[in-house]
Amino acid sequence: MVKAIMHGCNGHMGRVVTDICSKDKDIEIVAGIDPFTGVANEYPVFETVDKCDVEADVVIDFSNAKAEDALVEFCVNKGVPAVLCTTGLSDEQLDNIKKASAKVAILKSANMSLGINTLMDLVKKAANVFVEAGYDIEIVEKHHNRKVDAPSGTALALADSINEEYDNSYDYVYDRSTRREKRSDKEIGISAVRGGTIVGDHDVIFAGMDEVITLSHTAYSRSVFAKGAVEAAKFLAGKGPGLYDMKDVIANK
Repeated sequence: MVKAIMHGCNGHMGRVVTDICSKDKDIEIVAGIDPFTGVANEYPVFETVDKCDVEADVVIDFSNAKAEDALVEFCVNKGVPAVLCTTGLSDEQLDNIKKASAKVAILKSANMSLGINTLMDLVKKAANVFVEAGYDIEIVEKHHNRKVDAPSGTALALADSINEEYDNSYDYVYDRSTRREKRSDKEIGISAVRGGTIVGDHDVIFAGMDEVITLSHTAYSRSVFAKGAVEAAKFLAGKGPGLYDMKDVIANK
């Protein structure tokens, strides 16, 4: 049984992770970290990570960027692996995480969904077929009207998974409104749609002569990200120092 600390336990994702773990015989939440109290938890909750004195095999993090530095320091000092799901981290924080991974196991991914991470592998394989045949590549992502960043980190990760196969020779084009020129062969167009309550929708389009192939992923609830994080936690527990991602989790399936 993997024992986990839920960092950000009283937030929406923290509650979803807690519910998933309560039904999984292979993992248990033994403590939570959250500055907001008043929520009925089946485990002890500490306002800050430095106050937590409960031993665990791994930390699952769905909090906010302001709390990330203290969490990483805690994990290094305690030697506890961490699955970091918090977004919006600065370049300095990402660099700090990379340095910390030399001392403790850390898993960081642009998207925790098992489906999205499988899609990244699929688009890479598809590109090996279609790029050589002259197909154009476009990515369209759709999210709810409260999402402030565009394009999504997942859309960029999908583009990167293709670009890395070709020595990063592709440019990313986010807006064509000021362009009056033919589309370049060496570009990946990335478009963002914001509206309603769309959880997350990503299409990778390979457009060729007389045919279009679209690889798609649709998230109908945030639970897909929580499920991925739980699987990642079970994978990471007991691992040695290193920087892991969801590709490692999928490869272990």
